[in-house]
Amino acid sequence: MINGILGKKIGMTQVYAADGQRIAVTAIEAGPCVVLQKKTTETDGYTAAQVGFMQKRTDRVNKPEMGHFKKAGKGAFSHVREFTVVDENCSVGDEVTCALFSIGDRIDVTGTSKGKGFQGVIKRWGFSGGRATHGSTFHRAPGSIGQSAWPAKVFRGKKMPGQMGNARVTTHNLVVVDVRPEQNLILVQGAVPGPKNGIVAIRKGIKA
Repeated sequence: MINGILGKKIGMTQVYAADGQRIAVTAIEAGPCVVLQKKTTETDGYTAAQVGFMQKRTDRVNKPEMGHFKKAGKGAFSHVREFTVVDENCSVGDEVTCALFSIGDRIDVTGTSKGKGFQGVIKRWGFSGGRATHGSTFHRAPGSIGQSAWPAKVFRGKKMPGQMGNARVTTHNLVVVDVRPEQNLILVQGAVPGPKNGIVAIRKGIKA
């Protein structure tokens, strides 16, 4: 089948291991997803499977999209992503569930992080700032960002105030603590990117 699935972040909770250790976990509603299209090397130049997640009202879909969804015969979907195909045993219309994963698997979770808006260097990068007393007028400013004679410019990548969050983030090597196929639920040790009800892509860990 394919090496990943789409899911929705439900929130965080805690479970207890057999030895009594408390583990912080994130609950993710993983699938079910439907294979909408297969990409092949002959026609597309690469091999992948396009899957859809979360049913959508058909009257909210335009005609070209609906024509694409009809090939699978499973209705319309709100979210569509591509995943690498591990073997060729999947076809259009197949359903992919969280049974793809097992307890103890290492996975990579990709999501959009929470947006924090425009922030200064103290919140964004952890700068210390200036002193708070003795007439200081330098409290939360970034300080000098370059030199005059050389290099006479600001280097690319300099840590400065700016937009924080609302970016595509991948957390690697998270451990699957529990899989509950009857609830389309997986419990992952630790935190995953994004807010509650945020859409995440779950893949087999590439660094596992």
